[in-house]
Amino acid sequence: MTQNIHPSAYISPDAKIGDNVTIGAFAVIENSVEIGANCIIQAHAVIQPFTKMGSGNIVHPHVVLGDLPQDIHFKPETVTWLEIGDNNTFREGFTAHRATKENTATRIGSDCYFMNNSHVAHDCSVGNKTIFANNVAIGGHVEIGNNVFMGGAVVVHQFCRVGSYAIVQGTTGLNMDVIPFTLIGGRPARHYRLNSVGLRRAGIMGERYDVLSKAFRLLRTRQSLADLPETEELKQLKDWLAVKSKRGTHGFVEVSS
Repeated sequence: MTQNIHPSAYISPDAKIGDNVTIGAFAVIENSVEIGANCIIQAHAVIQPFTKMGSGNIVHPHVVLGDLPQDIHFKPETVTWLEIGDNNTFREGFTAHRATKENTATRIGSDCYFMNNSHVAHDCSVGNKTIFANNVAIGGHVEIGNNVFMGGAVVVHQFCRVGSYAIVQGTTGLNMDVIPFTLIGGRPARHYRLNSVGLRRAGIMGERYDVLSKAFRLLRTRQSLADLPETEELKQLKDWLAVKSKRGTHGFVEVSS
């Protein structure tokens, strides 16, 4: 097993470090931490107990992963987790906290990019290939889908959902759910249209795009989606709408599918 570990780094004897991992100066790796192969942990990063990460992650200086949740009722001795997938980038000052209930986890998927000083709170779930721009902060129990782009300084109230392939305009405050495949922004926040650029980049074009466009117009007028062709994206949209929202949806009411 090959590793490149700076002599000033602190690594708990209990930590599990994979092959070909680089750990920089004054980094801290606490007990009950698992780091997969080919990860890079840069100078002054801190990885707290009960954090698990897969392979190929890059952790920049002054990132803190797996610290205690910011919940005044949380007992520090409770065993909860922060679970991270593969090939994520965590830029300077990023923070993510572990969950609040025994043996549960805050989860971050794979291939995500988190820019400076962004934050994932306790009990959140972040999907794959999602980007947080600078200073994005999501509250506890927030669910972020796959291929989401969160613009700079976006803040999300606890228990909200942001559907896959959504794009959230910078400085938007979200206190309700965001429909998948859409662009949302403003104060107060509202859905403008489909995320056409993101959908095109994902190869969702032609009839697949047209069906989503029709679905969006039907949702605006609170009509059923039942007569639309059953594309993969429409099924995802129906499944998302079928889940009872804890916060409601910005600018829409859920309709029968």
